[in-house]
This record gives sequence, C-alpha cells and structure tokens, in this order.
Amino acid sequence: MNHLRAATSGGEASPPEELAPLLQQCALGDERAFAQVYDLVSPRIFGLVKRIIRDPAQSEEVTQEAFLEIWRQAARFDPARGSALAWIMTIAHRRAVDRVRSAEATHTRDIEYGHRHHAVEYDSTSEVVQSRLDAQRVRKAMAGLTETQRQAIELAYFKGCTHTEVATMLGVPLGTAKSRVRDGLIRLRDTIGGER
Repeated sequence: MNHLRAATSGGEASPPEELAPLLQQCALGDERAFAQVYDLVSPRIFGLVKRIIRDPAQSEEVTQEAFLEIWRQAARFDPARGSALAWIMTIAHRRAVDRVRSAEATHTRDIEYGHRHHAVEYDSTSEVVQSRLDAQRVRKAMAGLTETQRQAIELAYFKGCTHTEVATMLGVPLGTAKSRVRDGLIRLRDTIGGER
C-alpha cells in the first residue's frame, strides 16, 4: 500500500473513458486490466475511505477490501445504470461505512460487557458490621413484643412454619395466629423504624 500513499500525494487526474471497458475485462479475469483500474482510481478510493475512517492503516485495509470486491464483482457492473467510477466509489464508500459501524458496534459491545461483568468492589467489613447491627435491632425489637406475639413471629419467620402450623403449635384458632403474627410485625416495624 505504500504505492497507494505515494499515488495519493500527486494530483488526481480524471480516469479515462476506458474505465468501463477495463471493468468488463476484469470480469473475464484479466489481471492486467485490473492493475490498470487500480492505477487509475486507487488515489480517489483511498482518499474517500480515509475521509470516512480517518485512521490511515485502517483506510489502507478497507481500500484493499474494496479493490478485492471490485475484482470479484466486476461482472455485476452495468454501464447502463451509471458510470464505472460511480460504481467503484459506491463500493469503497459502503466498505468504509461498514468498517465504521462495525468499530462502533464492537466498542459499544465491549462497554456493555464491561459494565455487566465488572466486579463491584465493596468493603466486606462494613457489610458484616451492618448485618450485625441489623440483627441487634431485631433482637432488641423482639424483646419488646408480648410473649404471644414473639412466639408467633419466631415460629412463622425463624422456623418457617405456616400460619396453620403456628395455630396448631400454639393451640389457638387460625385467625388468632394470623392476628398475633400481623400485630407482632407491625410492632417490630414501628420499633425498628423508629431506631433508624
């Protein structure tokens, strides 16, 4: 591609009218015709790609990709639909835009991955202290409950019993067991909430 950089430093001459016939010869596998196409349009293609991508190294890569596509797709060129130069420049422009979009998508994906998989640093000591303080508050609040409320809460929340099981174990009707649990929770909420 050093030839390409050297070619872009000179003035840009208009490609001759023979560009379309050269593309038709490329479609038949004529490598000399392709070399002529390259010599005629490489400065323009590289200039267009570099204006879109800005990075010289990537611009060279995309220019090479564009020429490869021109070689492979030469049979698709139809002079009735437009000029050979316009067809070639469209291929180069599309390649450059695709590279920019691909780079942006990769960058966005990398950022999203980093956010999803970034381990959040935290102080485990403060977490342990907070947990102990919460446990102390709960114990203190539990001490402020009536005996019947404390028994119902301990069975329902510390031993995982259902309301029916709490009623059976305490020997009270189901409605009474539910009331004791509810009243105990309300009192706990009021006590713990008032301490914060």
